[in-house]
Amino acid sequence: MAEELKLYGTWVSPFSRRVELALKLKGIPYEYIEEDLHNKSPDLIKYNPIHQKVPVLVHNGKPIVESLVILEYIDETWKNNPILPQDPYQRALARFWAKFIEEKILPLAMKATNSEEKEKEKVVVEMFQLMKVLEGELNGKDFFGGESIGYVDIVATIIAVWFQVTQEIIGVKIVSEEKFPVLFKWIEKLKSIDVVKECIPPRDKHFTYVKARIEAALLKSAPK
Repeated sequence: MAEELKLYGTWVSPFSRRVELALKLKGIPYEYIEEDLHNKSPDLIKYNPIHQKVPVLVHNGKPIVESLVILEYIDETWKNNPILPQDPYQRALARFWAKFIEEKILPLAMKATNSEEKEKEKVVVEMFQLMKVLEGELNGKDFFGGESIGYVDIVATIIAVWFQVTQEIIGVKIVSEEKFPVLFKWIEKLKSIDVVKECIPPRDKHFTYVKARIEAALLKSAPK
């Protein structure tokens, strides 16, 4: 019996795209279903009734949700081209840095896009401190995973791609060659890889979408 693998996602979601990247790196065939989050499909609600969001990976009828959980499931189910280190200690470290990006860096980046100028300045200073810590972990390596893309690199594509678009719109350079040369070099190397390119949203469409989202959020938070 052939395996059935479906991925419910949206084109602009870094969380969906990181799952796609893992599947492509492992060469796993899957069916992709594009979701409209303003008009969620019955399947999405059925497979992820608690959060009702993407990504959702459905393997032989069984749903797995939350991108970090999905990445680990993919790695444990399909053993070829491992994305997590084999050594238990190194695997624990990879999980730590993934959570660092997810729970420390990402919320601050979201805050920076929705803040007034004065607050934005403070948030950006905090962001720079965290990015410096992340750069220290990468220093001396081609990728967070060592010589090839690994779990942390997949999670960190949000910095390599989505941050680049956002920083252009809000006028704050989060990752520049001058401030973070190691991260900047990693971004260029990462974006030159074919499977990564396949998972990057179309630039103009992405820019227009993010700009509209930021403007709508600022309008909503503006004093009436």
